[in-house]
Amino acid sequence: MKRVFLAVVLMAFHFSPAQFTGFNIIKEVKVKNKGVVVSAHPLASEAGAEIMKMGGNAYDAVVATQYALAVVYPQAGNIGGGGFLVGVKNNGEKFTLDYRETAPKKASRDMYVDKNGKANTDLSQYGRLAVGIPGSIAGFFATLKHCNLPMDKIIQPAIDLAEKGFAITEMEADMLNTHKEKFLAHNKSAIAFVKHTPWKAGDILVQKELAATLKLIQKMGAKGFYEGKTADLMVAEMKKGNGIITLEDLKNYKAAERKPLEFDYKGNRVVTMPLPSSGGVLLAQMLTMAGYENLEKYQQNSTEAVQIMTEAERRAYADRAEYMGDPDFIEDKTTYLTSDAYLKNRWKSFSFSKATPSSEVGKIISQPNESTQTTHISVIDKDGNTASVTTTLNGYYGSKVVVSGAGFFLNNEMDDFSIKPGVPNMFGAVGGEANSIQPNKRMLSSMTPTILLKNGKPYMVVGTPGGTTIPTSVYQSIVNVVDFKLNANISVNAPKFHHQWLPEKITVENNFPESTISALKSKNYVIEKIKYIGKTELILMDDNGNIHAVADGRGDDSVAVE
Repeated sequence: MKRVFLAVVLMAFHFSPAQFTGFNIIKEVKVKNKGVVVSAHPLASEAGAEIMKMGGNAYDAVVATQYALAVVYPQAGNIGGGGFLVGVKNNGEKFTLDYRETAPKKASRDMYVDKNGKANTDLSQYGRLAVGIPGSIAGFFATLKHCNLPMDKIIQPAIDLAEKGFAITEMEADMLNTHKEKFLAHNKSAIAFVKHTPWKAGDILVQKELAATLKLIQKMGAKGFYEGKTADLMVAEMKKGNGIITLEDLKNYKAAERKPLEFDYKGNRVVTMPLPSSGGVLLAQMLTMAGYENLEKYQQNSTEAVQIMTEAERRAYADRAEYMGDPDFIEDKTTYLTSDAYLKNRWKSFSFSKATPSSEVGKIISQPNESTQTTHISVIDKDGNTASVTTTLNGYYGSKVVVSGAGFFLNNEMDDFSIKPGVPNMFGAVGGEANSIQPNKRMLSSMTPTILLKNGKPYMVVGTPGGTTIPTSVYQSIVNVVDFKLNANISVNAPKFHHQWLPEKITVENNFPESTISALKSKNYVIEKIKYIGKTELILMDDNGNIHAVADGRGDDSVAVE
């Protein structure tokens, strides 16, 4: 696990006419009176920091970082997907932006169900029919009213990266090589992400078509994406297969500003994303239920702590399947689901003696075991404005379809609907009628961008990728800091675990304590080991204004300082 420990970092990177071949992955910084960006790629973090140097605030930086990630981290960074932003300004203003993808007008409840009633998950996960209407660009422009700089300056670093090219990391080379066959299967035109010989670390990735698309946005604003040439290219791409997105769908897409979900946890004010993110509701439920057992009495990853937290996860994820969806289409039961009366009743069946069977909190359905890819950005500026953003294409490289002539991947976000009630999606999440497919509806998400306040001031900015593991990783990060009093580095890089009601198992990272695993097995828990869970980006601020920022050691994630 790569880690770099620095007390102060002075950013030496500058955008220049040359290709971007030199950059450092910085895992940890401690600074004061400086803006800090933490993201999945060093060049993206540096793009955000560079924008702050030009006079931008946290919101300028987070938009610049998202644009840059669309270039340098194509597996999840995007303009063809969507995301959520949670912001807290230094004047106390709190806001969220929902730029989650929506279902096209021609979408229907059973569009992925064959004549025999069987759900076809290939259609919801790969190719053009899997694509929801992209929301990212609308989200960036919705953020603009909170920014200091105009969009033409904020987008420029990403244009430079796409046009001039950059050296890819070993991890990105491996990802591109692994997905080559799927790229070829779903793209008949040449794309920048496929070459005859295998990719290797240091190879230069140039994306001229993407640069041209970004220039149209720079010149024409959001209309440069949702109308005109780029929109025409997206619709033409749909017609190459079975896609259903139309010019009308694109023109009518709107980002939504929603009231943040807020609650208290042990003297901290948690500000997080409401529905259609399940993450905020799950976080409130899990922290409240775990709080009934006084977690602070135990040690991180001890048998008692893991059992308490797992059982809270089990009950919350059962509720996710039954109750959660787009609040514009269903009755929003967040207040009920997060109430103390409801959760205390939910917790009555907890026992330290054994695992609670999932059958006691929901109907058992067999689950697949598949992975995920999302990306998160945490930002604070020198004035104390904070932004927490999680954005995604859903699976690695989304639908695997690149818009010919425009150079960007399209999402496969339709799979996050319940394509047939009771049938799990690619991450094993089960859903019901609340998350069924309807035209213009937003699919339920697990993304959980979160900010904690202490005495009204920012204390923690946190988030992670990881599909259904996102809420549990954010949950663990908060508990690690608040209950177990761990520093930012240990909180991020300590081994993680995850449970989601179904399948009935605890997933743990390979380096998870064997003594805890053994004790949990004796209580009838099923344990499965995997390589890693999520890639958390965490910023902590103390009462004296000292900032401790950590990028997850599980990937190429990196911190940059203004």
